[in-house]
Amino acid sequence: MKDACDLLDADHIAVKHLFVEYARLAMAAPAAVAERQPIAARICAELTVHAQIEEEIFYPALREAIASPGLLDRAEAEHQQAKELIAQIQAAKRATPALDDLVSELARAVELHVKEERDDLFPKARSTPGLDLEALGARLQERQQELQAAVRR
Repeated sequence: MKDACDLLDADHIAVKHLFVEYARLAMAAPAAVAERQPIAARICAELTVHAQIEEEIFYPALREAIASPGLLDRAEAEHQQAKELIAQIQAAKRATPALDDLVSELARAVELHVKEERDDLFPKARSTPGLDLEALGARLQERQQELQAAVRR
Protein backbone atom coordinates (compact mmCIF):
# COMPACT_ATOMS: atom_id res chain seq x y z
CA MET A 1 0.00 0.00 0.00
CA LYS A 2 1.34 3.39 -0.99
CA ASP A 3 1.23 6.21 1.50
CA ALA A 4 -0.63 9.38 0.52
CA CYS A 5 2.47 11.17 -0.78
CA ASP A 6 3.59 8.18 -2.86
CA LEU A 7 0.11 7.76 -4.34
CA LEU A 8 -0.12 11.43 -5.30
CA ASP A 9 3.41 11.40 -6.69
CA ALA A 10 2.59 8.35 -8.83
CA ASP A 11 -0.20 10.47 -10.37
CA HIS A 12 2.31 13.27 -10.98
CA ILE A 13 4.61 10.87 -12.83
CA ALA A 14 1.77 9.37 -14.90
CA VAL A 15 0.51 12.78 -16.04
CA LYS A 16 4.08 13.91 -16.79
CA HIS A 17 4.32 10.97 -19.24
CA LEU A 18 1.09 12.12 -20.90
CA PHE A 19 2.42 15.68 -21.27
CA VAL A 20 5.64 14.32 -22.81
CA GLU A 21 3.66 12.16 -25.24
CA TYR A 22 1.48 15.13 -26.22
CA ALA A 23 4.51 17.36 -26.79
CA ARG A 24 6.25 14.65 -28.80
CA LEU A 25 3.24 14.34 -31.12
CA ALA A 26 2.81 18.10 -31.38
CA MET A 27 6.43 18.56 -32.44
CA ALA A 28 7.10 15.42 -34.46
CA ALA A 29 3.74 15.15 -36.16
CA PRO A 30 1.85 18.48 -36.09
CA ALA A 31 -0.67 16.91 -38.44
CA ALA A 32 -1.44 14.20 -35.84
CA VAL A 33 -4.48 16.15 -34.67
CA ALA A 34 -6.57 13.03 -34.11
CA GLU A 35 -3.92 11.55 -31.82
CA ARG A 36 -3.34 14.67 -29.69
CA GLN A 37 -6.96 15.40 -28.77
CA PRO A 38 -7.53 12.17 -26.79
CA ILE A 39 -4.24 12.67 -24.93
CA ALA A 40 -5.29 16.22 -24.01
CA ALA A 41 -8.64 14.87 -22.81
CA ARG A 42 -6.92 12.20 -20.73
CA ILE A 43 -4.55 14.77 -19.17
CA CYS A 44 -7.58 16.85 -18.18
CA ALA A 45 -9.45 13.86 -16.73
CA GLU A 46 -6.42 12.65 -14.75
CA LEU A 47 -5.69 16.10 -13.34
CA THR A 48 -9.33 16.75 -12.48
CA VAL A 49 -9.55 13.54 -10.41
CA HIS A 50 -6.14 14.19 -8.84
CA ALA A 51 -7.04 17.74 -7.82
CA GLN A 52 -10.37 16.59 -6.41
CA ILE A 53 -8.86 13.93 -4.13
CA GLU A 54 -6.21 16.37 -2.94
CA GLU A 55 -8.83 19.03 -2.18
CA GLU A 56 -11.35 16.64 -0.57
CA ILE A 57 -8.98 14.50 1.50
CA PHE A 58 -5.27 15.36 1.46
CA TYR A 59 -5.30 19.13 1.93
CA PRO A 60 -7.93 19.13 4.72
CA ALA A 61 -5.94 16.47 6.62
CA LEU A 62 -2.77 18.51 6.23
CA ARG A 63 -4.49 21.75 7.16
CA GLU A 64 -5.38 20.21 10.52
CA ALA A 65 -1.92 18.77 11.07
CA ILE A 66 0.66 21.31 9.84
CA ALA A 67 1.39 24.86 10.90
CA SER A 68 1.91 26.17 7.34
CA PRO A 69 -1.51 27.04 5.91
CA GLY A 70 0.17 29.33 3.36
CA LEU A 71 1.54 26.28 1.53
CA LEU A 72 -1.95 24.86 1.22
CA ASP A 73 -3.45 28.20 0.20
CA ARG A 74 -0.87 28.42 -2.59
CA ALA A 75 -1.50 24.81 -3.65
CA GLU A 76 -5.24 25.49 -3.86
CA ALA A 77 -4.64 28.67 -5.90
CA GLU A 78 -2.47 26.60 -8.27
CA HIS A 79 -5.30 24.09 -8.57
CA GLN A 80 -7.65 26.92 -9.53
CA GLN A 81 -5.26 28.07 -12.26
CA ALA A 82 -5.01 24.49 -13.57
CA LYS A 83 -8.81 24.13 -13.55
CA GLU A 84 -9.17 27.26 -15.68
CA LEU A 85 -6.66 25.90 -18.21
CA ILE A 86 -8.38 22.49 -18.17
CA ALA A 87 -11.73 24.15 -18.94
CA GLN A 88 -10.17 25.93 -21.93
CA ILE A 89 -8.56 22.72 -23.16
CA GLN A 90 -11.83 20.81 -22.80
CA ALA A 91 -13.68 23.52 -24.72
CA ALA A 92 -11.36 23.07 -27.71
CA LYS A 93 -12.95 20.71 -30.19
CA ARG A 94 -9.72 19.68 -31.89
CA ALA A 95 -5.96 19.96 -31.63
CA THR A 96 -4.71 23.29 -32.94
CA PRO A 97 -1.59 25.38 -32.24
CA ALA A 98 -3.70 27.27 -29.66
CA LEU A 99 -4.56 23.99 -27.92
CA ASP A 100 -0.89 22.99 -28.00
CA ASP A 101 -0.07 26.28 -26.25
CA LEU A 102 -2.72 25.66 -23.58
CA VAL A 103 -1.48 22.11 -22.95
CA SER A 104 2.08 23.43 -22.73
CA GLU A 105 1.00 26.15 -20.27
CA LEU A 106 -0.83 23.54 -18.18
CA ALA A 107 2.26 21.30 -18.23
CA ARG A 108 4.41 24.18 -16.88
CA ALA A 109 1.85 25.02 -14.18
CA VAL A 110 1.58 21.39 -13.11
CA GLU A 111 5.36 21.00 -13.09
CA LEU A 112 5.71 23.97 -10.72
CA HIS A 113 2.90 22.65 -8.49
CA VAL A 114 4.48 19.18 -8.36
CA LYS A 115 7.87 20.65 -7.45
CA GLU A 116 6.33 22.59 -4.56
CA GLU A 117 4.49 19.52 -3.32
CA ARG A 118 7.64 17.38 -3.51
CA ASP A 119 9.93 20.01 -1.97
CA ASP A 120 7.63 21.48 0.69
CA LEU A 121 4.29 19.78 1.25
CA PHE A 122 5.26 16.09 1.17
CA PRO A 123 8.27 16.50 3.53
CA LYS A 124 6.03 18.45 5.95
CA ALA A 125 3.38 15.72 5.75
CA ARG A 126 5.97 12.99 6.32
CA SER A 127 7.47 14.75 9.34
CA THR A 128 4.14 15.51 11.01
CA PRO A 129 3.56 13.30 14.06
CA GLY A 130 0.13 11.73 14.20
CA LEU A 131 -0.59 12.12 10.48
CA ASP A 132 -1.28 8.57 9.26
CA LEU A 133 -0.15 8.74 5.64
CA GLU A 134 -0.91 5.04 5.07
CA ALA A 135 -4.56 5.46 6.09
CA LEU A 136 -4.74 8.72 4.13
CA GLY A 137 -3.30 6.92 1.10
CA ALA A 138 -6.00 4.24 1.37
CA ARG A 139 -8.74 6.91 1.50
CA LEU A 140 -7.22 8.76 -1.45
CA GLN A 141 -6.99 5.58 -3.50
CA GLU A 142 -10.58 4.56 -2.74
CA ARG A 143 -11.93 8.00 -3.69
CA GLN A 144 -9.72 8.12 -6.78
CA GLN A 145 -11.15 4.80 -7.98
CA GLU A 146 -14.72 6.06 -7.42
CA LEU A 147 -14.06 9.23 -9.41
CA GLN A 148 -12.26 7.40 -12.22
CA ALA A 149 -15.17 4.97 -12.53
CA ALA A 150 -17.57 7.94 -12.74
CA VAL A 151 -15.43 9.54 -15.47
CA ARG A 152 -15.50 6.33 -17.52
CA ARG A 153 -19.33 6.14 -17.34
